[in-house]
Amino acid sequence: MDSSTHSTFLCFFLLSALLFQHSLAARRLSAEVEKQPLTITYHKGALLYGPISVNLIWYGKFTPSQRAIVSDFIASLYAGDYQNQKPSVSSWWTMAEKYYAQSKKAPPRLTLGDQILDEECSLGKSLKNSDIAALATKGRPQQAVNVVLTADDVTVEGFCMSRCATHGSSPRSKKGRFAYIWVGNSAVQCPGQCAWPFHQPVYGPQAPSLVAPNGDVGVDGIVMNLASMIAGTVTNPFGGGFFMGPATAPLEAATACPGVYGKGAYPGYAGDLLVDPTTGASYNANGADGRKYLLPAIFDPSTASCSSLV
Repeated sequence: MDSSTHSTFLCFFLLSALLFQHSLAARRLSAEVEKQPLTITYHKGALLYGPISVNLIWYGKFTPSQRAIVSDFIASLYAGDYQNQKPSVSSWWTMAEKYYAQSKKAPPRLTLGDQILDEECSLGKSLKNSDIAALATKGRPQQAVNVVLTADDVTVEGFCMSRCATHGSSPRSKKGRFAYIWVGNSAVQCPGQCAWPFHQPVYGPQAPSLVAPNGDVGVDGIVMNLASMIAGTVTNPFGGGFFMGPATAPLEAATACPGVYGKGAYPGYAGDLLVDPTTGASYNANGADGRKYLLPAIFDPSTASCSSLV
C-alpha cells in the first residue's frame, strides 16, 4: 500500500474541541507540529488534473436504493444548482476546487465511472489495509479515483477504532497511478462514531440525533465521510498537495473541520442546518434527482476558518 493513506477520525465532537483549542496537533508529535502554520498550504506535490473517473466498488450487500444514494451524490458534483435549488452539492464542490487557484492549475473534472459489484466478498469479511488497496485495483488504473465501499457486516482494520474512512494512492507503475478511497457502512458496527449526527454519539454531549436526508443512517453517513475523503483526495492525492501539519498525520480540506456542517457548530452540535418540512430530515445541500445531503465544511485557507454551505 502507498504510504500516503489518510484517515477521517472518530469522535468528531472531541476532535472539534481539540482543534478549536489548537491542541489536536499538540497531541500528535508536538515538537514537529508547533512549527507548522495553522492553515492549509500547498506542498508543491502532484495533483489530479483533467477528466477523472470516480469508480464505485461495492464490497458486500448493498441494495439498489443504497447504491443510488451514493452514485447520485457523485453525479451531483457538477450538476449545477439542480432546478435552481440552493445550496447545492456543486456549490459545495466549488469550495474545494478553490484550492487549485494556489497551484495555478485547473481542477480536475470528476464524473461517475464504473460501478463494480463484489457481493460475495471475494476477500472475506474481515479486511486489512492491504485488502483495501487490492480491491481498489478493480477500478481504472489511471485518471481515476477508485472508491471501495464496504457493507455493514464487513469489518476493516481500524474501522470504528480509529477511522471511518481513508484515502491513499497506488504505487507508480507503467499502467499509471490512481487515487483511492475506502468508506465503510457504519450502521451496524459504529453509527455513533461514523454516522453522527444521524445517530446518538458514543462520546460527548448527547443531543438528539437528526433525521437522515435519504432515510438511511448508514448510507447517509457514507456520503458524509465520502465527501470528506473526496475533498482530501483531490487536494492531496499523493501526499504532497494541500494539508496542514505533518505529512504523516495531515489535516486536509475537510478533515480540518471535524463535526462542522453549518454555522454555529460546536462539539456535539452540527450547526444550523436546513430541515425538510415533509420528512423532518436535516441537510445542507441539494443534489440531482431531488436528493438532499449533509456535507462537511471545507477549510478556507484564506481566512484560516471552516466554511459551510449554510
